[in-house]
Amino acid sequence: MPLPFLTADRAVDAPGEYSDDVALPFDDHDRWRRPYRPGPWRVGAAAMLLLLASFVLLAAVIIAAAGEPAGAVAVLGIAVLVIASALRLLRVGVWVSRAGLRRVAFLTTTTEAWPRIAGVRTVQQPVRWLGLPRTVQGQALLAERQGGETLPPLLTDHNADFLGRGDAFDRAADLVEAWGDEYRRG
Repeated sequence: MPLPFLTADRAVDAPGEYSDDVALPFDDHDRWRRPYRPGPWRVGAAAMLLLLASFVLLAAVIIAAAGEPAGAVAVLGIAVLVIASALRLLRVGVWVSRAGLRRVAFLTTTTEAWPRIAGVRTVQQPVRWLGLPRTVQGQALLAERQGGETLPPLLTDHNADFLGRGDAFDRAADLVEAWGDEYRRG
C-alpha cells in the first residue's frame, strides 16, 4: 500500500517504483537546494547523535528530579548542543541555486556566485575517507574560481553521502556541473 503523503518526492515516484537514488525535482531555482539525497552514513551518524541526546535528556530529567537544578541545566545544555550538532550534520553538503554554489561544512559555510566560478569538474585524486585523515584514491568534484584558484573538494565519492554509492555520486556531480554550465554563462 503506497503512502504518497509520507514522501517528499511523490512527484517523481511512479506507483510501485521507489528508488532512494532518484534526484528530487526542482521547481524554484532561486531557493538553495541540495541536488542529492543525504547518504546513509550521514543520516546514521545524525540518528546516533539524536539517540545520544535522548539519553542525555533523560539524565537531565533524573538530575532535576534529584533536586540539582544547576546540574540539570548543564546537562540540558549538553543535550541541546548534541541535537544542534545532529541537525547541522544533516545540512552539510553542497547546495545550489541560481545565485551560486554553497559549500556547507560542519562549522563553516562558503558561497560563490556562479559568475566567479570558471568551471566545475570531476577529477581522480586522493580523497578523505568519511572526512577522516585517511586518504584513498577516488573521485572529487572541484570548482575553480575565475582567477585559477581551486576550491576545496565539493563532493567526493568517499564522503558520508556517497560512500558505497558510486552512481549517486556520478548523478550529483553531473547535476552540479549542469547547474554551473547553465548559470555561469547566464
